[in-house]
Amino acid sequence: MARFLVGTIPVIGHVNPALPIARTLVERGHDVWWYTGKAFQTKVEAIGAHFVPIKTGFDLTDPTSLLTELLAKQNSLTGLAQFKFGFKYLFGDSAVAQVKDYLEILKQFPADVMLADVCFLGAAWTHEQGGPAWATLGVTPLAITSNDTAPFGLAMPPATSVLGRLRNNCLNWLFQQILAKDLTVYLNTLRASLGLPPDSQFFFDSVVSPYLYLQTTVSGFEYPRRNLPPQLHFIGPVLTEPPTEFVPPRWWNDLKSSKPVVHVTQGTVATEASDLLIPTLQALAEEEVLVVATTGGQPIDAIALDSLPANVRLEPFIPHSCLLPHVDVMVTNGGYNGTHMALAFGVPMVAAGQTEEKPEVCARIAWSQVGIDLRTKTPTPTQIRTAVKQMLSEPHYRENAQGLQAEIARCNTVSLAIDLLEQLAMTKEPVIAQQPDLLFINSIGSGLAFK
Repeated sequence: MARFLVGTIPVIGHVNPALPIARTLVERGHDVWWYTGKAFQTKVEAIGAHFVPIKTGFDLTDPTSLLTELLAKQNSLTGLAQFKFGFKYLFGDSAVAQVKDYLEILKQFPADVMLADVCFLGAAWTHEQGGPAWATLGVTPLAITSNDTAPFGLAMPPATSVLGRLRNNCLNWLFQQILAKDLTVYLNTLRASLGLPPDSQFFFDSVVSPYLYLQTTVSGFEYPRRNLPPQLHFIGPVLTEPPTEFVPPRWWNDLKSSKPVVHVTQGTVATEASDLLIPTLQALAEEEVLVVATTGGQPIDAIALDSLPANVRLEPFIPHSCLLPHVDVMVTNGGYNGTHMALAFGVPMVAAGQTEEKPEVCARIAWSQVGIDLRTKTPTPTQIRTAVKQMLSEPHYRENAQGLQAEIARCNTVSLAIDLLEQLAMTKEPVIAQQPDLLFINSIGSGLAFK
């Protein structure tokens, strides 16, 4: 039996992917402690893990936390300023606090392995202070620096030609050494406060565990890179499990009609209905489709609609595992987990997202040709209507989505993650994957590298 200490920022999209992994570790007889926000205590304890609340670190779920003020400040910014503010004061400052919590936890629970989501920098810094080996759980698109890709955040497709790699090198240097140099300086100041030496790596590379990196996607949905770390494993997405009980809404039989079904969702984070949900309802109001819209948990009466079009069915939440088998097109703002749920059911997408990691997810939807990226947070009804019609009339989008569906179906995500974590706990050595050059060559052979 091994001891695993899980750490996640307290956000649904970061906690949920770790739940099946932690639960299976418990079922295999391992001792699991989980360090996250208080709002997730019930979920953590329900799987048999020991819950440890964030004390010194910033708890996103605590309305009295300093984080509330910081989030308001971040939301008032845009572009690069918003990006740097978040990584300095939300991820950086919280990492210092996480280290303090981690060191106290480890006195009580001498873990063999720390499993931390990719935004939980405190685990890496705790390891440098003598803490145990750590593994990264990648719950966002892969952000590591590469000659084959532009800087993460620009949402540019990969370029693998000589000129393309030159472009990438120039952009990476400009971004890391000029535009975001102050971010590296700031993080090194924080490291110094912990007695750690400066780190020459950029933030996105410093969160890559040298022992094990579990990326929750398939290689067909990620840009090919020549320099993938050998300890990085594409384990497949951690899909939301079907509910044990589901009471369908009264209109559920409408899904059996001959009309195409279009589902629109904004996930659970960026839920301002005027961004995507309302424009989609307006766009498709006169079309021969059935629109199923979900509010991300918000009350229906909170959606500012004068009237609901006759072809719309609006609910606060419907489990994707129940709905997506009936869906022909999904309109999404590009949440990583929701996108993978659509791919798991072979559903093509119209994507429109510009916050958090969503531009990069939307860019991968377009690159893998499973949908259209509208490259805006607030598309017009005309843009949405045109894109949905294109999805319905051009079969290659669904065919490509079904190709990734097949790749996902071949994954045994949780079992593979557990095997790799157990190997790390036993050996304390890097857990090496397939040679990255071979993975890149295989992707070129399939044509993906040149999309």
